[in-house]
Amino acid sequence: MSTPLIDLVNVSKAFDKNLVLDELNLSIKENEFMTLLGPSGCGKTTTLRIIGGFEKPDTGTVFFDGKDITEISPNKRSLNTVFQKYALFSHMNIEENIAFGLKIKGKSKAYIKDKVRYALKLVNLDGFEKRSVASLSGGQQQRIAIARAIVNEPKVLLLDEPLGALDLKLRQDMQYELIRLKNELGITFVYVTHDQEEALTMSDTVVVMNQGYIQQMGSPEDIYNEPENAFVADFIGDSNIIDSLMIEDKLVEILGTRFSCVDTGFGRNRPVDVVIRPEDIELWEPGKGTMEGTVSHLIFKGVHYEMEVMAGGYEWLVHSTNCYPVGTKVSIHVDPFNIQIMKKPESEDEEAVGVDE
Repeated sequence: MSTPLIDLVNVSKAFDKNLVLDELNLSIKENEFMTLLGPSGCGKTTTLRIIGGFEKPDTGTVFFDGKDITEISPNKRSLNTVFQKYALFSHMNIEENIAFGLKIKGKSKAYIKDKVRYALKLVNLDGFEKRSVASLSGGQQQRIAIARAIVNEPKVLLLDEPLGALDLKLRQDMQYELIRLKNELGITFVYVTHDQEEALTMSDTVVVMNQGYIQQMGSPEDIYNEPENAFVADFIGDSNIIDSLMIEDKLVEILGTRFSCVDTGFGRNRPVDVVIRPEDIELWEPGKGTMEGTVSHLIFKGVHYEMEVMAGGYEWLVHSTNCYPVGTKVSIHVDPFNIQIMKKPESEDEEAVGVDE
């Protein structure tokens, strides 16, 4: 197994006695697009800053290409950081902004000119060398900040919510630009965001964090389709998360009605959480599905209709390309493969000891 490019080992960090990271272990491969995803205060930005050298862990070690860099300053690490606030120098033109790091390194004028031209071409801003920062849109400033980072040829590009200040359409455009850049440059991207769609769109690997811990780490498909706990299921996309009872292997009772599933190994009559994505629920004619209900709410979302269906005393969230007006009687059907069973949190599970018998 190859050595990770970046390896955080038992990293902890506290601010004002508030623990932000608790013995975090994280490995990042070369040429990987990894996204640290989670709500505000989950520790994702602190993790990025520790990788970049802007914060030092209270305990633990940061390895880069197998070498301990925990005490090495940011400017001596083979990486660059792009923040949400682009921090461009307003008194310099675009060429001078991009060339700043190269000048500090003492590179020749000819070398700098070639590298600036190359970086501008990569971010699709050819010919912008003499433009002022003030003349650029938010999206263009974002691209210049990225060009300034990549011109130094880092092995790793760290991005801390770089698209947060952009409007929706521009943010979506920049997502594709970042994917293209990553593929063209062949470098490692470590990206921080609280936007689930952004993480799923761009990443090779998504790391879902909460309260200083990694809740789940995997491909976007794994994170979305196979959440490991209720937090991940609730945070990533829309979900129906329902207290249920695992009757036996491949049979779960949801809101008093038994549904077939494919999960095994939970034991008999065990409390569980069931996760069902709204797009995985089919609405059939009354009497033909597993549970009867009534459409109580309807919104047109463009690519689908979003409905709430009252069934079993629960408001099921349903996404469908078919429209069922409010008041329509329906029957809920869920394919067994689309019912995700999860263990209850340990404390709750311990309280259930003895239910089996």
